[in-house]
Amino acid sequence: MKKFLQFKSLKLSLVKAFCSLAILFATVAFLSSCKKNYPSPCHDEDSFRGKVRPIIVHKGGSIQAAVDAAESGQAIIIEPGTYNEAIVVNKADIELIGSSCYGDDKVIIQNPGGADNGITVNDAGDGFTLRNVTVQNFKENGVLLSHVDNFLLSHVTAINDGAYGLFPVFCKNGVIEYCSATGADDTGIYVGQSENVAMQYNVAYGNVNGLEVENSSNVVVFKNHSYDNTAGLLVILLPGLTIKTTSGVLITENNFENNNHVNFGDPTEGFEALVPSGTGILNVGSDNVTIKNNKITNNNFTGIATVSDLVLGALAGLPPEAFADIEPNPDGSKIINNTLVNNGTEPPAGLPLPGVDLLWDGSGTNNCWKDNTYATSYPSSLPTCN
Repeated sequence: MKKFLQFKSLKLSLVKAFCSLAILFATVAFLSSCKKNYPSPCHDEDSFRGKVRPIIVHKGGSIQAAVDAAESGQAIIIEPGTYNEAIVVNKADIELIGSSCYGDDKVIIQNPGGADNGITVNDAGDGFTLRNVTVQNFKENGVLLSHVDNFLLSHVTAINDGAYGLFPVFCKNGVIEYCSATGADDTGIYVGQSENVAMQYNVAYGNVNGLEVENSSNVVVFKNHSYDNTAGLLVILLPGLTIKTTSGVLITENNFENNNHVNFGDPTEGFEALVPSGTGILNVGSDNVTIKNNKITNNNFTGIATVSDLVLGALAGLPPEAFADIEPNPDGSKIINNTLVNNGTEPPAGLPLPGVDLLWDGSGTNNCWKDNTYATSYPSSLPTCN
C-alpha cells in the first residue's frame, strides 16, 4: 500500500476502491442470480459438455423424483441441504453428485424414519456413481449395491447406518475411494461376494470392523486409515454363502492403529460379534492374501493374524461340520515388509491364542513372512518367504 501511494493520489485511490467495491457487489449479485440454475461454482455446463444436461435437485426438492425422471447416463446434481428420504436407483449409468464445494456445504441424506437403506442400487444400476454425499442414521445400510457392475463411490460419508456403512455385494469392477464410515455394528466399508474392487484412501473408525473383504476375489485395499474399531480389517471366508472362496486380496500401504473398540456387534446376527477387540488385520481362512508395506500399531490383541475358520468356529461353539462347504484354512498368505509396533500388549481374556505382533495358528499351506519389523510373534519362528 505504501508503494502504491507513492504513485497515486489519495483521491484516485478512493475512486478506484469505490469502483472495485461496486464491481464486487455486481459480481456477487450476478453469482446469486446464477445459483438459480447452477447449484455451486463446482458444476457448470462445461463440466457436462457432450452429455445429457444434468438434473439439478434444489434444496428442499426430492432426489428420488430426480432419479425417477432421469435418463440412463444422466447426472443428478444435488444442492447442499438435508434430504429426508431413502433412494432407489434401478437404471444404468446414473450419477448422484453432491454439490459440496466447501467444508460447510454438505448434502445429507437422512433417514426419514424407519427406512432400512439410505441408497439402494439394484442389478439394473450398472455404471452407478455416487459422490460428495453423507448418508446417515439408516437402520441397516447406508449405501447398498447389489449385482452392480462398474461402480464408483467417492467422497461418501456414512454415519450410524446400522450394520454397514457402504455395502456392495455380488458386485464387480468397482472403486470405493476417499470415503468415511463410522458407527456400523458390523462393518464400516465392506466388499462381499464381489470381484475386481479397489478400496483406497478411505477412513473407517468407531465400527466393529473398519474394513472387510468377505468371500471375494481380486480386491485391492490401498492407503486406507482404519482406527478405533474392534478390528481394523477383516479378510474372511464364511460358510453358507453363494461364493465359496476369498482369494487374491492385496493389502498395502494402509495404516491400522488403535483398533481397541469394544465389540458392539449383535450376537444374534453373525460372526462379527466374535471378532476380538484389539485386532489390526485378521485374515480368516482366505487364500493368496498379500499383506505388505502396512503400518500396524497399538492394537491390543494382535497386529496381523492369519488363522483358520475353525478358530472362529470354536469361539462360536460351532463344530467343524459347520464349515463343510468351504476349505477353511488360509493358504498362500504372504506377510512382507510391514511395520508392527506395540501390538498384543493387552489381549482380551479367554482367547485360545496369545497377544503378539504377528500371529499364526499353524493352519494352511504356503504361508510365509519376510522383512517385517516387529517385536513378538506366535509361533516364535515363522516360515520365511523365498
